[in-house]
Amino acid sequence: MGNTKPPLAVGRPNDFQTPPYALDPLLPYIEKDWHVWECACGKGYLVKRFEELGYKVTGTDVATGQDFFTYEPDEYDCIITNPPFRFKGQFWQRCYELGKPFALLMPLTALETKNRQQLMKRYGVEIILLDRRINFETPNMVNNSSSWFASAWFTNGLNIGAQLNFASVEVW
Repeated sequence: MGNTKPPLAVGRPNDFQTPPYALDPLLPYIEKDWHVWECACGKGYLVKRFEELGYKVTGTDVATGQDFFTYEPDEYDCIITNPPFRFKGQFWQRCYELGKPFALLMPLTALETKNRQQLMKRYGVEIILLDRRINFETPNMVNNSSSWFASAWFTNGLNIGAQLNFASVEVW
């Protein structure tokens, strides 16, 4: 698939931290005994949520010196993350290359582009569409920022049962 490693992006000013409630629609499809790799963990909100729920989880991030494109944990069963927006295509490609089940929280616009569509066609994708927008923590608005885009969980290998799934999100 080629070498598409983006440059390191330490101190990214456009980081969108994912609130823990964003995981809830995905949880029915994550095996309780799986070791989850959260490879773009940022402040660790998803890592903490997985730990609270009793999952084994490894959180890494380029800011901690463990770049997703050059690092891989010795042991993990699936990848679950909200990849940096500007690298969503590269994250998607790397997930397919690693061959493990994955779920990427991305804007619906991730369906666009010929390259991503070719990856989806070749390897498959199942999508969990959310009934409301996720309010990410942004550098400018720390809590409850009002998102201007819709997101979905783009998954592969989780056997969610249909190519498109609709889920409710409860903000707490």
